[in-house]
Amino acid sequence: MSDFTSSHWSLYITTISLLGIVACLVLLWVTARKKSVGNADNTTGHVWDEDLREMNNPLPLWWVGLFVLSVIFGLCYLWLFPGLGNYKGSKSWTSQSEYTSEMADAEKALAPLYASFDAMTVEQLAKDPKALAIGERLFMNNCAQCHGSDAQGTKGFPNLTDCDWLYGGDPATIKATITQGRQGVMPVMAQAVGSPKEISEVAHYVLSLSDSPHDSLKAAAGKAKFTVCASCHGMDGKGNPAVGAPNLTDKIWLHGWGEQAITQMVNNGKVNVMPAQKDRLSVSQIHVLTGYVWSLSHTSTMAN
Repeated sequence: MSDFTSSHWSLYITTISLLGIVACLVLLWVTARKKSVGNADNTTGHVWDEDLREMNNPLPLWWVGLFVLSVIFGLCYLWLFPGLGNYKGSKSWTSQSEYTSEMADAEKALAPLYASFDAMTVEQLAKDPKALAIGERLFMNNCAQCHGSDAQGTKGFPNLTDCDWLYGGDPATIKATITQGRQGVMPVMAQAVGSPKEISEVAHYVLSLSDSPHDSLKAAAGKAKFTVCASCHGMDGKGNPAVGAPNLTDKIWLHGWGEQAITQMVNNGKVNVMPAQKDRLSVSQIHVLTGYVWSLSHTSTMAN
């Protein structure tokens, strides 16, 4: 790959680009000097569809003028902007600088609007139509790729419209999650639980906690072994928001339900990452986004 990033390729591209433009001018000059011999009626002798004859006329001056202007424009463009290998152009323009400038202009234009939102609580933002509209757009651009456009998630990505929160669903916690991100870790527990038979029994006990279909005899046998899981999920299986341990007593299964899914989790563990948004969004944008996300699971509260 180093061959494609060396100065040799920059020189090669520059030479080909300039020769191509010069060749266009040379071709125009050569064809303008060459006089073709036509028939007495000023045609070339080519006939189509029995009566369509090609005339032997020179190129129109307006066309030649536009052609020359296009070549001059191309040369000026390559002088001002990058296009000739490693040459950065006299204006030193880059797409990154253009993006940064546009984002700065947008933030400046929106600053008064966000300033009014900064003075509002998350609960107030959740009832403000303008804040919700902006929050929804922020969600679509930054969160919907994982949580879905309807925010109902999918396997491995939490549903944000219910009230089941791994780390807590209060405004401060939601804002912290968006800002700093989260990394949930379910360690491999196969060795601690025991044999495949014991893992199966624990799986059925976990299913019994939410009254999901299970084998009651296996569940009874697996209750004692569940103690190795209780350090995170609690003895009652209701989870621990401090470490993001899910509640096993409801019927919400982030990574799939059933004996096979639970057994696989025990044997292989799981690492889930919610990326931090602090480097992508401003503090004000995160505040508005928090209001929108909080509103998704509090529609009944806002209706009052």
